Amino acid sequence: MSLDILIFGAHADDAEIGMAGTIAKHTAAGMKVGVCDLTKAEMSSNGTVERRAEEAEEASRVLGLSCRTNLGLPDRGLYITPEHIQAVTAEIRRHAPKIVFAPYWEDRHPDHVMCSKLVQEAVFNAKLRNYMPNMPATQVKELYFYFINDMGPVDLIVDITEHYEQKEKSLLSYRSQFEIGAGTVSTPLNQGYIERVRARDSLLGQRSLISFAEGFASITPYVVGQFGAEAR
Repeated sequence: MSLDILIFGAHADDAEIGMAGTIAKHTAAGMKVGVCDLTKAEMSSNGTVERRAEEAEEASRVLGLSCRTNLGLPDRGLYITPEHIQAVTAEIRRHAPKIVFAPYWEDRHPDHVMCSKLVQEAVFNAKLRNYMPNMPATQVKELYFYFINDMGPVDLIVDITEHYEQKEKSLLSYRSQFEIGAGTVSTPLNQGYIERVRARDSLLGQRSLISFAEGFASITPYVVGQFGAEAR
């Protein structure tokens, strides 16, 4: 399936934490948006692989995703290897997205950092026609980075006020991660994490008089047609 936007995360719920509002805003506008989770989160302290997959499917319906895939790479075993780069590159070529998102390159979770690096490698390799020549080369026009646990310098923000209810509903789909129940252990995710995400998104929009916003970083400069005009 050809996509307008393809978002990568190390685990199901990464994309929702960082940019569920932006996803909902773009699917509501008729754009085809997909998410690719690199791992099945088999090392998570709470929940199971099967339940996490069900929760991801529920969150995908809430956000109106066109597709969601999982590469099945090892949780806590993501590395910059030819095999892992090839797997991510192939996913980009399968969907030929105009825009790709990845986690910000600094985060407390090593898998998020590795996911960011793998996507950067894959976006570059996807355009090389002599790399994996069995698949057509794909030129990604824009690569942006969303924040999960740790914030960095924000290059642009998206007003998600009208879609914040969808964001929180998508996060609440991951009950095994964000709720405390029988048999669960205490983790940062079930200690008021959703409330902290809400506070972060509210604070981010404050200076622009926006109720809720999601922030993104870009390695390359963000281009506008002219000052005073809407950014491309």
